[in-house]
Amino acid sequence: MVLAGCSASTESPGAGDGEPLKIGVLVPLSGAAGPNGKNVLEGVQAQVDIINDEGGVDGRKIEVISRDDQSTPATGVSMATELIDEGVDVIMGGWNSPVTLAIQPITVRADVLNITSIPQNASILGGADETAVRMNAGNAIGGYTAAKYLSDTVGAKRVAMLLQNDAYGLDAGAFVKKNLPSDVEVVAEEKFEYTDTDFRVAISNVLAAKPDAVYSANAAESSGQPALMQQLGASNIGFPYFAGTGTVSHTVVETAGADAVDTISADLYFPDAEPWASYERNVTFMKRFEADNSATPDKFAALGAQSVEVWAQAVTAAGSAERQKVADEIHGGSFKNTILGDVSFTEKGQQIFPMYAFKVSAQEITVLDQIEIPEKIWEE
Repeated sequence: MVLAGCSASTESPGAGDGEPLKIGVLVPLSGAAGPNGKNVLEGVQAQVDIINDEGGVDGRKIEVISRDDQSTPATGVSMATELIDEGVDVIMGGWNSPVTLAIQPITVRADVLNITSIPQNASILGGADETAVRMNAGNAIGGYTAAKYLSDTVGAKRVAMLLQNDAYGLDAGAFVKKNLPSDVEVVAEEKFEYTDTDFRVAISNVLAAKPDAVYSANAAESSGQPALMQQLGASNIGFPYFAGTGTVSHTVVETAGADAVDTISADLYFPDAEPWASYERNVTFMKRFEADNSATPDKFAALGAQSVEVWAQAVTAAGSAERQKVADEIHGGSFKNTILGDVSFTEKGQQIFPMYAFKVSAQEITVLDQIEIPEKIWEE
């Protein structure tokens, strides 16, 4: 494991025992988000294989143990407990905000670090688990990004919202409204459940409000989000549609099909586009992932792999896999030559990276301009 960007310790992690380090992966492997959780797990495994081939972390191999959280908090708590009983050194997951918030008391009590790849609820950081780390953009960042694009680029004055009725969707909508200029009015707000796939009534209500743009927070990337894009397309809405940051992957685009509504969003990883295509570590990851899975990694897989990359560097720097020591290396730290290039973390544990707008039309993804995000937004 090549260390870059962290201060090295003289103590080796678990020196002398030679036992493998254990990563617990808690994601949905069944249900609506099952395919996305599988992508995260495949990304984790690919990066673990790369690091093991390079000699492991200070000579110790890494072992992956996975559990299916079924996107439900109660199952997530049960499965997190099983992973802790297996002696994992870190838990990477869960997939959605309600599960992640539910497992935090369990990981804190067990003194096991939690690195979340995907969930965006603001209270995941700095709440029940002060050592938690987040790789994805949080809702504060997504809300600022959406509001900035809708007001400055689209020029919208009347915005309608379609919000998932849970800790993710309501939190995301609140941050969009917080960041919209005072002369932009929210003219409609429709809510739906995570498992919903029929949005025709909600879309009809949105159209009746005569918006000039619509925003959605729909984290059901394998079912609800593609269905929403299809039904908006069938409704010929005639105004821009902005999907919440991080909810439109390659899989979503393929599932939604060519007749889906033209979609604008923003994200942190496009494997074949610059600058990611020139990052040495990303090239290595892509080759390994494609060889193992016969598919190009999406953002979810990349964030799973990035979780492993950052954690392994931090364990090496800390000279230990202990929760607090590793968290201290990540919070406020910086890491070079990662899958996402050179990245840093806020003092609360939020990963900082460039965010780019993109457009999907007839299943073609076009990367647009970078959206500059003020430092204070990353700290929220």
